[in-house]
Amino acid sequence: MDDISDIHFGPLPPDSPYVKPFRFHYTQNGKAKSWDLLKVHDSVAIIIFNITRQRLVFVKQFRPAVYHGLVHAEAGDDGTKIDMKKYPPALAMTLELCAGIVDKPIPWVEIAREEVLEECGYNVPVDRMEEIMGFRSGVGTSGSLQKMFYVEVTDDDKVPSGGGGVDDEIIEVVEYSLEDARKLVQKGNMLNSPPGFLVGVLWFLANRAPGCKA
Repeated sequence: MDDISDIHFGPLPPDSPYVKPFRFHYTQNGKAKSWDLLKVHDSVAIIIFNITRQRLVFVKQFRPAVYHGLVHAEAGDDGTKIDMKKYPPALAMTLELCAGIVDKPIPWVEIAREEVLEECGYNVPVDRMEEIMGFRSGVGTSGSLQKMFYVEVTDDDKVPSGGGGVDDEIIEVVEYSLEDARKLVQKGNMLNSPPGFLVGVLWFLANRAPGCKA
């Protein structure tokens, strides 16, 4: 997964299917203002709990944005000055919930079901997917909507050829015990994880973890 080389940066092409920058203009209290924004896809994220083995199911993957955040100060405008011995790509491996963008005209719960199958290899019907909440991510840049779902799976739901992503995605499926999940949200931790991941873990521990009081 971390066999990554030839890292460099470049300008964003105008035909990007994922990110479209623009400037937002408005007047507040009589003063003209503007804000630079990004139009991005909304998304789904899924908290997966394997009840057969009492494990939370997460994914790990290399995130270019996280890597750029680590190296941008000394990489140069084109990224050709990156010292990959000092900054190995493994530093930008993230721990996340199973998730995906909303890029099809179908119900969001169906997109969530597809992501569980494609990324983690569990084939479950939509009636087992429970919608938990929706919230805005990237409120300073995109304001995109993410809906969070919860699903309980068993070893019998596992598809032998499923998981790991589709096309050119490289995703590692990892499992955490309840004890290890609690350690993730302890005071002082520094994680390569998005806020939605932490929200999902905390929600599960408070509402669905075996032995919780909810």
